[in-house]
Amino acid sequence: QFVESGGGLVQPGGSLRLSCSASGFTSDDFAIGWFRQAPGKEREGVSCISSSGARTNYADSVKGRFTISRDNAKNTVYLQMNDLNPEDTGVYSCAADPNDLCIIFTRSVYDWWGQGTQVTVSS
Repeated sequence: QFVESGGGLVQPGGSLRLSCSASGFTSDDFAIGWFRQAPGKEREGVSCISSSGARTNYADSVKGRFTISRDNAKNTVYLQMNDLNPEDTGVYSCAADPNDLCIIFTRSVYDWWGQGTQVTVSS
């Protein structure tokens, strides 16, 4: 399972860095995806990174503002979020794709979901 951290309340235009740490296993063989769910909406893919870090993928809504990275030595994936806006509000969760596909249009290939961390963008 993964443990997410780094969420919080931030004003529009602000930044947060989320962390996704594997608990009890090594995640460096897997692609890791970040997903978010806003109140009353379906969970949507935000970003993913391949096991080596060579491939990344972003939702159109976050391109140019969010950056995903990983430190396999620390068993952790990061999501740097800049220029946040209220539409970015939601619970952010990470999960692993053992097939290392790094796709975000579906969550069906992902497993070992964490509990999520709340991100609220509001003035």
